[in-house]
Amino acid sequence: MYEHLLMEEKGPVAVVAIHNPKSLNALNSATLSELNACLGEIEKRRDIRVVIVTGSGTKAFAAGADISEMVNAAAAEGRAMALLAKETFRRLEKMPQVTIAAVNGYALGGGCELSMSCDIRVAAENAVFGQPECGLGILPGFGGTQRLARLVGKGRAKELIFTCDRIDAREAYRIGLANKVVPAAELMDTCFAMAERILSKGSYAVSLAKMCIETGTDTDLDSGLEMEAVNFGLAFATHDKKEGMTAFLEKRAAVLTDF
Repeated sequence: MYEHLLMEEKGPVAVVAIHNPKSLNALNSATLSELNACLGEIEKRRDIRVVIVTGSGTKAFAAGADISEMVNAAAAEGRAMALLAKETFRRLEKMPQVTIAAVNGYALGGGCELSMSCDIRVAAENAVFGQPECGLGILPGFGGTQRLARLVGKGRAKELIFTCDRIDAREAYRIGLANKVVPAAELMDTCFAMAERILSKGSYAVSLAKMCIETGTDTDLDSGLEMEAVNFGLAFATHDKKEGMTAFLEKRAAVLTDF
């Protein structure tokens, strides 16, 4: 179905892998277009509740944008590529499903930016993160200047972007870029175990919480709190609210079904 992606469904979990083995899973325009289309189909489905994004093979999550495509590109073409990445990566942030980046190797440039667009980042011990664009005479164009600063703070983001330094998984965890670091052999099992914990919760409630976090962090506190209150009330209209609270009072496991 896709030339540059591998997709596998395991019940309510979809695994989407970037598959450009000749270029360490580089993100060219064709790959971004396929990823955008794939995510667009997934976000419409209610049988898929968690999406794990990773790279095929064992060396790279995604080693960045495809330099061979960009080297002769004009300004308008560069902007078009950035806008395509913006649309694709924002879809990850806005879709109701929870997205987990399984970072299985190099996550450089666009690959780092792709990982930052996911809700949660689980890194293998061999993962390497970095934004090398300034060393190529450009700057991060797939969201790096915006998301990295939001995740790790302006000072660390500026240092990483200005120096083009690469950092390993432990340092990424230390500064808040990675949520968890695990041995490479345990990466996917860890992501699936996390997915199972998320799936055991109220999926509609989780999707509302995701929306509140994503929108609220980009607005003022009062507006964010008002939005939270509205969605808190909305959750009271669901089966899961009644079932979850009743099960708690009856000291039994809840059967949560809303999404």
